[in-house]
Amino acid sequence: MLELDLEEQNRLLRHKTPGEIIEWALPLTKKRIVTTSFGVYSAVLLSTFSKKDPNIDIIWCDTGYNNYETYEHAQKLISDYNLNINIYVPRQTKAFTDVTLGLPAVDDPRHEAFTELVKLEPFRRMLAEHEPEVWFTNIRVRQTAYRNSLDILSYSNEGILKISPFYYWKDEDLDDYIKVNGLPKNTAYFDPVKAIRSRECGIHLIG
Repeated sequence: MLELDLEEQNRLLRHKTPGEIIEWALPLTKKRIVTTSFGVYSAVLLSTFSKKDPNIDIIWCDTGYNNYETYEHAQKLISDYNLNINIYVPRQTKAFTDVTLGLPAVDDPRHEAFTELVKLEPFRRMLAEHEPEVWFTNIRVRQTAYRNSLDILSYSNEGILKISPFYYWKDEDLDDYIKVNGLPKNTAYFDPVKAIRSRECGIHLIG
């Protein structure tokens, strides 16, 4: 575990650019990962890392339930930025899950088992294999109540240093960045585990 004074470091990083935050963090350890869902603003973080640390392990826990546009978006970013992609998938196929669990709504008692199967177990498997000390993520304030309680730097339940370079950026800031830099935006993204934007998908609660 990297032991830092988070309050002090967050104060120092508060007005740094995302690029400066990443540059500050990279020397901390070689055991570092970036997680992505290839969601709406995924190109922002991934394009930044293609310049700052092009060989970093990019982690995608693919539930198998993404829509066509998201898979197309993922393939474009993987190709355009030559990402060092590590894909983790459920231990059983989507077809078998459709038969055994279906696609339960968030208020269905089966949704917990569905979340564990398609997202949490693959994520735990990734943690066991990579043993990261630093985890870069694109979570931001104002997304969920839980994320509002965090900051640029926080510790996961496993003691991993989570770094969110764009934590204080609003959607409008990201939209401007995408426009200026000619980046793609995945407006069709939908996560059946999370279902609604104000709800956690789970990995940030267990990681």
